Amino acid sequence: MKDKIIEFLYKTIKVPYEYFFKNAQPWGLNVDQLLCFEADSLGHELGTFLKINHYEVQDSLEEHDVFHVLTKIGTTVKEEVDLQFYLLGNGKRSPFVFIVILTGILFYPKAYKSFYSSYKRGKKAHQFYHLDFHKMLTIPVINIQQTFNI
Repeated sequence: MKDKIIEFLYKTIKVPYEYFFKNAQPWGLNVDQLLCFEADSLGHELGTFLKINHYEVQDSLEEHDVFHVLTKIGTTVKEEVDLQFYLLGNGKRSPFVFIVILTGILFYPKAYKSFYSSYKRGKKAHQFYHLDFHKMLTIPVINIQQTFNI
């Protein structure tokens, strides 16, 4: 039940969040185009992630799925909260990060250790959340992870 509530909240705030806080240009790529990138590249791994999870590219929000690929954090509701704690540790400050973290703490109080661990992992990584990942789609994921200690 709590997962459904959080998913509802996410869907409710997604549109106003995009309108007020996201000014990024859509990449103009779909899953099949991403899968055409060389194996192990960020583009190909992103396409694979989207295909395996039965997702489509979310225009102007593409970097969110890149965060999943780079950090290897899953997509359950609890793992989405873990991802936002990781990004907070990495320095990202946005209304969305704080909303997800607050709801995560309220709905998953027993997951505090996991959240704190994700935060510490993000803190240890070199700041990467702000990069232009569209320009990095040809780079092997392992190179990005090693460069930024992800």
